[in-house]
Amino acid sequence: MITCHLKYVIDPYQLPAFERYARQWIGLVRRFGGQHHGYLMPSEGANNISYCSFSFASLADYERYRQDAAQDPECMRLMDEANELKFIVSYERSFMRPVFE
Repeated sequence: MITCHLKYVIDPYQLPAFERYARQWIGLVRRFGGQHHGYLMPSEGANNISYCSFSFASLADYERYRQDAAQDPECMRLMDEANELKFIVSYERSFMRPVFE
């Protein structure tokens, strides 16, 4: 299993737009065969940092998701919206190996 962990720097004045975007990606990752672990939105402390994690059975499955998502109309719409509204300032993507009980 491989887990993709993302750290977002977001525009704190557009938190509602980012949260709408995030909620939609949760279902899309599941539709493409992944397990989404949710988003962590700013609360106390930094007001412009958000995290999310999701897992796929293998790196090959993750790569297939990336290819399929790049051609999916709903995913493309979300990416266009993020680019247009610019609520994501930057992001860092890391791949981890989860350890469960």
